[in-house]
Amino acid sequence: MSNNDIHEADSVSDTDEMEGDAVSGMILEEVVYPEEFLPTYHSIKEGAAVTKAVLAEFNDKPDSLFFNDGVRRIDFILVYEDEDKKDFEKRHTFQRRKRRREYFEATLMKMGMELEATKSVIDEKLLFVKAHMPWDVLCTYAEVLHIKLPIQPNDLSSHPSPWRFFSCITKHFYPNEDLITKEAEFFTAPFEKDRLEYFYVRDKDVFFTASMRSRMAYYILSRAPYEVRGNIKKFGITKLLDGGVYKAAYPLHDCRFNAKSEEDGCPNERYLLYKEWASPKSFYKMQPLNLIRKYYGEKIGIYFAWLGFYTMMLALAAVVGLGCFIYGYRTQDTSTWSMEVCDPDIGGNIVMCPQCDRECKYWRLNSTCEASKKLCIFDNFGTLVFAVFMSIWVTLFLEFWKRYQAELEYMWDTVEFLEQEEPPRPEYEAKCIYERKNPVTGVKENVPYTACGRCLRVSIGIGTVLFWILLILASIVAIIVYRLAAFFAFSAKLRAQDLKELEPLKEYVTPQMATSVTASLISFVVIMILNILYERVAIWITDFELPRTKTDYENSLTLKMFLFQFVNYYSSCFYIAFAKGKAVGYPGNPVYLLGKYRNEECDPGGCLIELTTQLSIIMGGKAIWNNIQEVLLPWVKNLIFRHCTRGPSEKTIPRWEQDYQLQPLSKLGLFYEYLEMVIQFGFVTLFVASFPLAPILALVNNLFEIRVDAWKITTQFRRIVPEKAQDIGAWQPILQGVAILAVATNAMIIAFTSDMIPRLVYYWSFSVYPYGDHYNHTMQGYINSSLSIFNISDFSNHSKPLKTPYNITTCRYRDFRYSPGHPRQYEYTIYYWHVIAAKMAFIIVVEHIVYLTKFILSYIIPDVPYAVREQIKREKYLTQVVLHETNLKLVTKRLKPVDDGIANCSKVNMTWQEMELDFGE
Repeated sequence: MSNNDIHEADSVSDTDEMEGDAVSGMILEEVVYPEEFLPTYHSIKEGAAVTKAVLAEFNDKPDSLFFNDGVRRIDFILVYEDEDKKDFEKRHTFQRRKRRREYFEATLMKMGMELEATKSVIDEKLLFVKAHMPWDVLCTYAEVLHIKLPIQPNDLSSHPSPWRFFSCITKHFYPNEDLITKEAEFFTAPFEKDRLEYFYVRDKDVFFTASMRSRMAYYILSRAPYEVRGNIKKFGITKLLDGGVYKAAYPLHDCRFNAKSEEDGCPNERYLLYKEWASPKSFYKMQPLNLIRKYYGEKIGIYFAWLGFYTMMLALAAVVGLGCFIYGYRTQDTSTWSMEVCDPDIGGNIVMCPQCDRECKYWRLNSTCEASKKLCIFDNFGTLVFAVFMSIWVTLFLEFWKRYQAELEYMWDTVEFLEQEEPPRPEYEAKCIYERKNPVTGVKENVPYTACGRCLRVSIGIGTVLFWILLILASIVAIIVYRLAAFFAFSAKLRAQDLKELEPLKEYVTPQMATSVTASLISFVVIMILNILYERVAIWITDFELPRTKTDYENSLTLKMFLFQFVNYYSSCFYIAFAKGKAVGYPGNPVYLLGKYRNEECDPGGCLIELTTQLSIIMGGKAIWNNIQEVLLPWVKNLIFRHCTRGPSEKTIPRWEQDYQLQPLSKLGLFYEYLEMVIQFGFVTLFVASFPLAPILALVNNLFEIRVDAWKITTQFRRIVPEKAQDIGAWQPILQGVAILAVATNAMIIAFTSDMIPRLVYYWSFSVYPYGDHYNHTMQGYINSSLSIFNISDFSNHSKPLKTPYNITTCRYRDFRYSPGHPRQYEYTIYYWHVIAAKMAFIIVVEHIVYLTKFILSYIIPDVPYAVREQIKREKYLTQVVLHETNLKLVTKRLKPVDDGIANCSKVNMTWQEMELDFGE
C-alpha cells in the first residue's frame, strides 16, 4: 500500500498483533507514514499494534448500525474528504491535514478504538470512518467518567399517582405505553471495572446504552492528540473540525424518524420520539422524558423537563391573567375617568398644552378617548391583584421546580454528579504550561496561567462586557432622541386640521401611539443586531478566559450573555416605565435632553399603554424571529443540501450518510434555547403589571416551542453528543434573581407608571383633605383635578407655539402644580406630596408582604421530596454493602491465618495465674 492510500482503511484494532490477520475477511496492512512523520508516529505506535485494512464496500444494509462484520456496533462517525482525488493548488496544506488525520487515528487505535472506513455512495470524494468501542474499553472509560450503572432492581414501592382514578381520561394525554414501555427501575452505583460481577449485567451488548457509548467515544475523541512537536501537544476533534481535517463528527441516529428500521433488534427510539413527541399530531401529549434522556442524554432531558414544567405552571398564570384582562375589558366603558376624557362636555372642553416647542399645536383631551379606554383594560384594580399573584406564582414555580428537579436527579442518576471530579476541557489541558500545587490534594499540577494571568484575563473580560453594556445604553439614548424628534414630527402632522386621509384613524393614531410603535420597532431591530454582534464577542471573551471545566465555561458564558441580554431587551422597557414623563417640567419651563430635545411626556392616563405596546412588540417579534431561525433556516438548508447532492433513494443510503445530510447542532444550541426562555420569563414576571396577557402569550409560544424544538432536533439535526447535567446550571440563580427583582419592578410600575395610586388618593382623600369639590366616594372630577392650569402668556419665546387660537388664554397639562396667580404658582401642590408619600408607602408595604410570603413558602416547601430522600439513602446503603463489603471480606480472609497464629502463641505463653483463673472459673 502506498503512502497516498494510507487512509483507505477498513478495520483497525489494537488487539490484532500478528501481521496478515484477517478481520471480516479483509487483509490488514501496517500503516506507513511519510519519513518526516515517522519519529512522531513511532512514539504513538509503541505499546500498540496499529493496523489498517483495505477499504471495504458498503454492505447494502442502509439501516445497519454495525461494522461490515455485523458484530461491532458503530459508536461514532468521522467524515473527511479525500484530497488526493481533487486537484488543489495548495498541496502542502492538504498534506498537513492528511498527516494530522493519520496521527489522530493512530492515537485512537492506541487508546482502544476500532475503526472502519467506507466510501460515500453519493459523493466518491467523501469517506466515512466508523468508530467502535470494545467491551474492555467501555468498562475502562465508564469508570473514568463515573457512569452510574444498575446494581440491583429497585425494591422500594413507588407512590401511586393521585390521578390514577382518572386514568381512563388522562391516558390519552400521555405517550402510548404500548410503544414507549416503562423501563424497570434500578439502584445504581458508579461503575468499577474490578467489581463487574456485582453489577446487574444481563447482556453486555445493551449494558451500556447507545448514549453512554457515544459519550465515552466523544471523550476519547476530545483528548486524542493529532500533532506533537517537542513539548507542544495539539489534540481534540474540535480543532480538527475547525481546521478542515474532518468535515463532521457525530453519533448515529438509530433509524429514520418517519419509518422503523429493518434491522432486527433496533430499538427505533428516534421513530418513537417523533411519533409520540415531535410530530404535530402529538402536540397535546405529555413529553416522554425518560426516553428523551435515554436517547439524547441528561442535558437535553433536563432542558425539556424544565420547559415542560415552566409551560405547565404558566397555564395557571395565563388563566388568572386572562381573567384580569376580561375584567378590564368589561369595565373600560364604565370607568368614570375614561368617560370624563371621552365626554364632549368635559374632555372636549379641556384644551391641552402643546407637548413640544414651536411646531406642536393645542389639542383637545377627548382626542385621546380611544387610548384612555385601552388604558383602562390594563390599568385597573385587577392588575394590582394580578401583580401580587404573579409574585407568589414565581415563588411557587421555583420551589416546585426544585422538587421536581430533585426527582429527576434521582431517576437519572445525577445526584452526585457535581461532587465527582469533572474532567478539564481539552482546550484547557492543551495550554497547561505552568505548574502549581493543588490546594486540596497537595499534588503538583499544570495550569494554563498564573494568578496574575488569570486576573488579567478576567479583567479584560469584565471590561469588554461593560463596554458593550455602555454601547447598549448609547443605543437607548439614540432611540430616546428619535422618540423626541419623531414625536415632534407626528405632533405637527397628525393633529393638523388639513390631514384628511387619516380622518378615519384620527381617534386611534395619536402622536404618542405613532411614536411608541415606530420606536418599539426600531428598538427591536437594534436589539437583534446587537445580539448577533455581542454573541461572537461573548464567546471570544469566554474562550480567552479559558475556564477549566465545561460547567465553568457554560456558567461564565451564561452570566455574560444574560447581563448583556438583560440590558439589551429590558432597558427600553425600564426607560418607558420609570424614566419617561417623570422629569418634564411644565410648559413654561420644560426640561431638555442634551440641552436640545425636550423630554417627552406621557398621555394624560400615564405611560402604561406605551409600556404594554413595547412589551407586545418585543415579545411577538422575538418569538417570530426565533421560530424563523430555529425552524425555517435548518429546513431550508437541508432542502438545499439534498437538492445539490441528489443521489439514490433514502432507503438505499446508509445510516451514516443520511445523518451527514442533516444539520449539525451548534455547541451552544441548548444555551440559546435556555436564554430565549429566561428572557421570556423576565418579560412575564418583571413587567406583568403592565401586560396581564404576557403569561398567555408565553404559554401559547411555549406550547409551540416544545414541539418545534422536538421536531427540530429529531428530524433536522444530527444526533447530539449526549452530556450529563444535574440541573439547569447557572440559569437557576438567574431565575431566582429575576423573581426577586420582579417584586420591586411590579410594585414600582403600579406606583409610578400607572395612575392607580393617584386615583386611590383622590378616591379616599375626602376624609383627610378635600381636593377641589370632591367630597364623596366617587371618581367624578378626577381628570380635572389631575390636570394643572397654565397661562399661555407665560410661554417663553423658544417654546411658544407658532399658532395660537384667539379664544384660548389657558391650557392644561398633566401634573399637580398651583394655578397661575397663586403665590406659589407652578410649584407642586400638597396633593402632589400626598401622592408621592402614598406611592412610597405602597411600594414598601407591598414589597414587605410579598417578600415575607415568598420566604415563608420557600421555607415550608422542601427542595427534595421525602420519598426521594428515602430512595437516595437506600441506594447509598446498597452501594456501601455491595461494592465496599467485598473489601472487608477480602481483608478478613487475609488476616485470618495471622489471627490464628497469634491465638496459638497466646495459649502457649499464658501465665500460671491466667491458667488458674481459667480452672477456677
